[in-house]
Amino acid sequence: MKFLRLYVRVLELLGPEARLGWALALAGVALAAAAFVEPILFGRIVDALANAQGGSRQLDWNVLMPLVAAWVGFGLFIIVCSTIVSLHADRLAHRHTQTVRADYFEHILQLPLSYHTGTHSGRLMKVMITGTNTLWGLWLSFFREQFTSFVSLFILMPLTLFLNWRYGLLLILLCGIFAALIAFVLHKTEMLQSSVETYYTDQAERTSDTLGNIAVIQSFARIDMEVDAMRKVGTQLLGAQMPVLWWWALATVLTKASTTITMLAILIVGIYFYVQGETTVGEIVMFMSFATMLIGKLEHIVHFANHMVMEGPRLQEFFDVLDTIPGVRDRPDAVDPGRLHGLIEFKDVSYSYDGKRAAVQDLNFTALPGETIAMVGATGAGKSTALALLHRVYDPQSGVVKIDGMDIRGITLAGLRKNIGVVFQEALLFNRSIADNLRVGKPDATEAELLDACRRAQALEIVERNPQGLEANVGERGRMLSGGERQRISIARALLKDPPILILDEATSALDALTEAKVQSALVEVMKGRTTFVIAHRLATIRNATRILVFEGGRIIESGSFDELVRFGGHFAELARTQFMLSESAKPRAEGAHIPVET
Repeated sequence: MKFLRLYVRVLELLGPEARLGWALALAGVALAAAAFVEPILFGRIVDALANAQGGSRQLDWNVLMPLVAAWVGFGLFIIVCSTIVSLHADRLAHRHTQTVRADYFEHILQLPLSYHTGTHSGRLMKVMITGTNTLWGLWLSFFREQFTSFVSLFILMPLTLFLNWRYGLLLILLCGIFAALIAFVLHKTEMLQSSVETYYTDQAERTSDTLGNIAVIQSFARIDMEVDAMRKVGTQLLGAQMPVLWWWALATVLTKASTTITMLAILIVGIYFYVQGETTVGEIVMFMSFATMLIGKLEHIVHFANHMVMEGPRLQEFFDVLDTIPGVRDRPDAVDPGRLHGLIEFKDVSYSYDGKRAAVQDLNFTALPGETIAMVGATGAGKSTALALLHRVYDPQSGVVKIDGMDIRGITLAGLRKNIGVVFQEALLFNRSIADNLRVGKPDATEAELLDACRRAQALEIVERNPQGLEANVGERGRMLSGGERQRISIARALLKDPPILILDEATSALDALTEAKVQSALVEVMKGRTTFVIAHRLATIRNATRILVFEGGRIIESGSFDELVRFGGHFAELARTQFMLSESAKPRAEGAHIPVET
């Protein structure tokens, strides 16, 4: 079954803990053997007492006492060994759960932005928590009871045939019938539970989405509607869960009934053979003890199967994320180039998101170290895609992007991105202190360096007015700061990183004029001596750019300085006129005139 394949993978994840795992497994075998021997010794003790009570012979203490001592010894061994196994299983499960959780966290952080764009963060967090919690429970129960139960049922139970083949055959037959019934229940519930898990995921995504947009919820008076939507998902979840619970109620009844039926069957068969003189009271007691023990082991396995069916979809989600292979990853021969100079070359670069329409096509341009290259054009023209290719959110489907003459696909992702700083349109800050947010750019920065970066980014006033200074918390996504303050903190962060290549992605578009002026002053500082790419819709912010690339339909249709493009009177001049930067009397381009695009 699918859940058994999942279970094998769960155990394979124990790789680093394999030595302790094998030790615990051997201890489980010893526990199963001791539990198997106990009923045999108890049956022999009963026979010794029954024979003496019947008067057939005197009670032989030399026989009885070693049996009692062995029975007590095995009992003590089971108690001590079970305690040790439980303790170490607990430690292994807790320790390795944290290891796997950290590995999962590292994995999703390495997945490309394109993956995170299409996957809700609430889902990824839910998958991490539920998946690792499920792993913890399965590892713990495997070493505490499940492995012992498997050994008892599939290895030791057949040995009962050598003790008394009649009772042994009856036990195996009854356990087989019970196992077949449980397998039928599993088959009915496995698919049902998968649909249930989708509703749990929906709940997690909706909760995260709602809390992340609480301002919108409250300002549009949507609290009642969001709560009703959550209740609707809850109702759908219960509607999907109830049939599963019904089947498992049936499994519980079967488990309880099997104990009674098996004990009764052993007793009836035992009485018959006792009357025929073909068995002893001790053998009847022995196999009734076996029946009790084996049905108990079956209950453990049923509990395991129940747990696996209920948790299987969560594990599948966890492994699906863990198995996601980044579309962009380091080549085996990739190198860390150290600090780059910032010579950027796009040569015949094309990329399509869907394989049908090109997002960028045949891009050819060069940016020299220290130049400021502005990119303008309508939304969807290809500006952001071009820069995404530069810091390898995607790899081009044709052509090559080079830095300092090296194909960026031959550079490690970490090495590449250490050389590129990005100031996003939305200032992305952590729910941590100002200092912690700044040190994202330079983890070992001193307080003096932090304050200097704030000063250069026009952000020192933010620190000085707060009693906690650099240790002041900025809130979730920086919500305790204004938009301009968040942006200046992000600029200070870029200054600390001190990259040779800088990307400014609409860094001032959401700010008022006064705040924009402050941020622009900070940007002038951060752009000094770096190869800078600026995506801008406000053309006033790129007047001093070394070169402006005008995008349309994924291609560069015009290239030149601000004044050159205005004189040309093409698409850029029209944009400038639309933004009231040129008078209506500005001279249009001459018929047939052409401004060359750099290749």
